[in-house]
Amino acid sequence: MKLGLLRTDLGRAKLLLLGLLILAVVASVWVGKQAYAVHKLSRGVGDTWFVTADGRPWFRLDEQRHDVPIAAISPHLQRAFVAVEDHRFFRHPGVDPIALGRAVLRNVQEPGTVEGGSTITQQLARTLFLSNRKSYIRKVREAVLSVLIEAQLTKQQILELYLNRIYLSAGVYGVEAMSRRVFDKPARHLSIAESALIAGLARAPAALSPWSNLPGAVARSHVVLARMREAELITAAQEREARRASLRVRPYRNTNDSRSGYAKDFLRQRFRDSFGGDHPPDWRVETTFVAALQQAGERAVATGLQRFALPELQAALVAVDPATGNVLALVGGRDYERSPFNRATRSRRQPGSAFKPLVYAAALERGFSPVSTLEGLDAIEPQGPDEWAPRNVRDGAPDVLTLRAALVESDNRAATLLQRRVGSRPVLSLASRAGLQDLPDVPSLALGTGLVTPLDLTAAFSIFPNGGFAVRPREIRRVVDADGGVALNTPVEMRRVISPQVAYQMVSMLSDVVDRGTGAPARGAGVRFAAGGKTGTTDDFKDAWFVGFSSSMVVGVWVGFDQPRTIAPDGYGSRYALPIWADFMRRTTGTRAPASFERPSGLQEETLCQLSYLQPVDGCPVYTEYFKEGDEIPRGLCRLHRGSIRQRLARTVQGWMGEMGRRVKDIFR
Repeated sequence: MKLGLLRTDLGRAKLLLLGLLILAVVASVWVGKQAYAVHKLSRGVGDTWFVTADGRPWFRLDEQRHDVPIAAISPHLQRAFVAVEDHRFFRHPGVDPIALGRAVLRNVQEPGTVEGGSTITQQLARTLFLSNRKSYIRKVREAVLSVLIEAQLTKQQILELYLNRIYLSAGVYGVEAMSRRVFDKPARHLSIAESALIAGLARAPAALSPWSNLPGAVARSHVVLARMREAELITAAQEREARRASLRVRPYRNTNDSRSGYAKDFLRQRFRDSFGGDHPPDWRVETTFVAALQQAGERAVATGLQRFALPELQAALVAVDPATGNVLALVGGRDYERSPFNRATRSRRQPGSAFKPLVYAAALERGFSPVSTLEGLDAIEPQGPDEWAPRNVRDGAPDVLTLRAALVESDNRAATLLQRRVGSRPVLSLASRAGLQDLPDVPSLALGTGLVTPLDLTAAFSIFPNGGFAVRPREIRRVVDADGGVALNTPVEMRRVISPQVAYQMVSMLSDVVDRGTGAPARGAGVRFAAGGKTGTTDDFKDAWFVGFSSSMVVGVWVGFDQPRTIAPDGYGSRYALPIWADFMRRTTGTRAPASFERPSGLQEETLCQLSYLQPVDGCPVYTEYFKEGDEIPRGLCRLHRGSIRQRLARTVQGWMGEMGRRVKDIFR
């Protein structure tokens, strides 16, 4: 028995020894790789590059950084950073035992926290090699890297790298760039007060930005001055003088390359959402953007806005791959240098009639067909406390419309009645699952009175050409670190929200909008391939929209003023937004070749009259309608066209039979 236990203990010991050996080998390999990476720092550091979808370099994470030698940085600024960030910097070996002990004690006293006690060297290690996600493993790696840095670089080299790489708010890295942006002077000429302000930004770059929170930045600079005096880096008199100094901050001015500025800022922000303000070198950010499409989008927006003598008029354009959600191109305004506000992702506006396809899709999901009729359109009464009532662009609209005809004509009364018959909840549920959140449950929902961004609305339209799947917009595919490891991987996210049969019925109806409805100007503008889409115009012509698609791309365009006001007395989506969409689609057929829409199984084709939506007779213009299982197929003959003698006789009999059927129903009511 004892012998068996001894053998068991020996076996466990061997396994433990083997595990420790494997761990030691892995750790040795990692340390060796990091030691080489640190060695390369003596030659300077690289940069994080964003690449286009085909892998070509596009732009750097920081296009405005300006590295300078330590001798070109004011001694006041050097001392300010050391005093407030790591006052024992010149005495510790990369990790401060005192600060580390204090952090460990706090972590024990407050479970769940991961307090760092980071030195300047540790901050540099994190900035250059790690993310800022808090974890104990990261802190260990950070400490090892710090010791390696201290072993191979001098304190002056470490401080130089740190001051050139630290993030200081508003997309600015490094003290030289920040000094020029804030005070319009090189870092070598900064005063004590100016140095304290810049050093104070390191704690909370976003919250203490001198352009958005100057009082907060000044208050923090006073803390820095106190730390400098406590460390005997300045005298009490110098502190008092610096506190009284009047700091003149230059107005914010974006100095990045303005070409594709909206797209670049969007991608930089997405990167920082994942990795914070850290700025690792030699990383590779693989984006979903296609260079040719981005250029075409910028040209289309510029050309489209030039048609109108309205210098304050803005536009946004977004192109999305419906199969993946990949953002292919994004333009957030007419002039990035004059206004960097990204309207494509941050501006929430009413979509108007561009929202109607979601209402119609919800109806088709609940048993309607494209030729189901909406009757009593002239009986819609005012609704709501403000006596809201839908009104159409044209007077004299018919009292009865099929869903197809109503969508082609963008009939407001029909959309309102359809919402009543379907109910708001199914419409809101579909919109939410398609990516449009927080829409109001109001009678005017069908007319697009909620608020959406161009990016979200464009992505929502993907459910039509892709066969019924909601896709999550994806702008970064992957981030690869300097060692070739994957620091971030963004998978394609899709989920079914409508059936493939309903999706194709909507494609057919929205194609009709482009062929003979409110989107017909696209055909005159050169869009010759299979395409669908919907115009949108809000009350008082404050917003103009067109969201349309081919088999390979969904593109949304918004036009309007930043402070909503009437664009023009004829500010329809078909006049202001659609030409930009058509120009973009026409320019990009060689890059994203459109094909015919693929019809799914489970649909029955039926030839109908294009005007009456009934069975055709001789002389009827015809089209092909698609019916899913359970849809009611019209069997009556068209009464708008004369037809043959036999057809007229059959029509008479149908009419007589229909009248008899109605009388019988009346008897039993």
